Amino acid sequence: MFKELMETVEAYKQRDPAARSTLEVLLLYPGIRATANHRAAHWCYEHNHKFLARYISQRTRHKTGIEIHPGAKIGRRLVIDHGMGIVIGETAEIGDDCLLYQGVTLGGTGKETGKRHPTIGNNVLVGSGAKVLGPFKVGDNSRVAANSVVLQEIPCDSTAVGAPARVVKQKGEKINYVENVEQIHVTDPLVQEVKALRAELNELKAALAAKDKEETA
Repeated sequence: MFKELMETVEAYKQRDPAARSTLEVLLLYPGIRATANHRAAHWCYEHNHKFLARYISQRTRHKTGIEIHPGAKIGRRLVIDHGMGIVIGETAEIGDDCLLYQGVTLGGTGKETGKRHPTIGNNVLVGSGAKVLGPFKVGDNSRVAANSVVLQEIPCDSTAVGAPARVVKQKGEKINYVENVEQIHVTDPLVQEVKALRAELNELKAALAAKDKEETA
């Protein structure tokens, strides 16, 4: 367990330019505390000490703002950057060398039973605010852009963007759609609806103005 902890500390130092020392990471980074406590909670969960497992996880949530269900399976060298608002469900699985930013949810849709949370492969990055919902896999070496909502499987070596998310790059090659989607230029359906309503309102105003003009002529 100590070896795994030090591996994780080194992963933080490599991935976070603000990490200046081993001691700083160990004492001041909430992600380290959350994953270390999860190891204990998961052991209790696996050995049928369910109440104690949830007690550890809920205390950790209170202290760090990171909620990891004790049933979740987490690989080695997981880096949680900032961490506030992260939620990881009971049947979620995370591979080795993954990176999660603040506000990430690895959850369910509320419709499934049994395996209902996602499986995250090795070396996957999930951007801040992203939601991955459902019992499918995000493949190895993939990237989920910030604020994306992933509702279906993502292949290996892919980049997924948008809400709902779709793959825009795979194995280094861009995937062309009718609408060109980039991470910072994602079409917002609400904005499109407002634009349509505004256009309809302008048409009604023009029709009323024309009618008033006819009546006064």
